[in-house]
Amino acid sequence: MNTPTENPVQNARALLKTLQESFSVFRDYSPLAIGIDKQLLARRSDIDRKTLRIALGMHTHSLRYLKTMEKATHRLDLDGQTGEEVTPDHRSHASEVLRERFKKDAERRRAQREAEAAARQAEAAERQRSEKLNQLMAKFGKAR
Repeated sequence: MNTPTENPVQNARALLKTLQESFSVFRDYSPLAIGIDKQLLARRSDIDRKTLRIALGMHTHSLRYLKTMEKATHRLDLDGQTGEEVTPDHRSHASEVLRERFKKDAERRRAQREAEAAARQAEAAERQRSEKLNQLMAKFGKAR
């Protein structure tokens, strides 16, 4: 059970690491069977449901898992046994999420490049202004 001082995301990351160490389907980012949470809770009653939900969300939204789902044909249970087929809807959903993620990453990188270019321009303008002021000071500062 989580205490108020514990971080649920940190707990979920620790649980996910444990799951990856314990089960090859997690380690290999294989397409998980629908209802895998029930299989896990049946085997490991010590797992907190909320923490498990967060850990599964982190896992299934990871880049590696989505790339696997995009090409997968069947889902696997905890033992790696083939289960139900991955539907075309689930494959296309994974593709769409990946497309959106790549698009957002590209937009973020472009915005960062533009901000860096603007900062360089501002620095150059400030340097030029400073040089001009120094030249004026040198020219007119001695006249006093």
